[in-house]
Formats: sequence, C-alpha cells, structure tokens
Amino acid sequence: MKLLAAHVRVAVVAVSLSIAGGSAFARDDAAAVTDLTGKFLEAQRSFDLPALRALTAENYVEISPVGELDDRAKMLGFYAPEKKTQAPPLTIDNELTRVYGDVGIQTVKLTYTMTASGETRKMSLRATLVAHRSAGEWKMVSAQYTGIRPPPPPRN
Repeated sequence: MKLLAAHVRVAVVAVSLSIAGGSAFARDDAAAVTDLTGKFLEAQRSFDLPALRALTAENYVEISPVGELDDRAKMLGFYAPEKKTQAPPLTIDNELTRVYGDVGIQTVKLTYTMTASGETRKMSLRATLVAHRSAGEWKMVSAQYTGIRPPPPPRN
C-alpha cells in the first residue's frame, strides 16, 4: 500500500510540474508570437525586404485591406525598395495572442495617423496574423487586414 501511495505522489508531482512547465512554455510562445508580429509590422512599415523574407514562411499568404489574396511573392513585391514610401506613424493596440501548439494567432488593431493639407486623420485596421513554429523557429504564415469604418459624424 505504501508503494502505491508513493507512486501516486510521484505521479501527482510529475503532472503538476508538467502543467506548470506547460504554462511557462505557453507564455514564452505567446511572447515569441507577439515579438514576431511586432518585427513583421515594423518590417512592412520600413519596407525592410530582407527582414520580411526572414520573418515569413515560403507559403505565406495575406488578404489585403481591399480583399485581395496575395501570395508571398506578391507581398514581397509590394515592399520592393523602389516602391518605398514614408510610412505614417502607427499605433498598435487591442492585442490578443493565442497559441495552440505550433500555431500562434495574434489579433491587433492598427491605427495610422496621417496628415494631409494640414488636416490630421486616423485610419484603423484590424489585423489577424498567424505564425507557425517549425524546427523551433516562428515564422509568419498568414495575415488578414480588415478596415475599420470611422464613426459617423455627429448629427446636428
């Protein structure tokens, strides 16, 4: 009986350690996905083509804000050095990161602040970015950008 009780205690400790370790891994994975998302968005903003190549998987696809399905080659072509423009300031908020094994999903709100003719305007998008871990390395595999309609002007 004492031997059975000792085995049960060992099993309970082992399960407890694996649960505690699993949540630590999940936190580390969520942080890695969040970090990847930040690097990816900054690489897009700065038209950093080598970084975009390094951060995305070969099978990367994205749905643009206008609803087009772009494969990796088309996305990389958009960020070619000769097409570089000055990117407006970007605010990232409403971050939600979830990790399911080797897949991480991050949803964020992106707000760009633009000034034209002395008038400042904000444009917001909701983005869902999907990362995949392969051979211990996280890479972006998909992104979808959806415009957020501005609130209607107040009625007088």
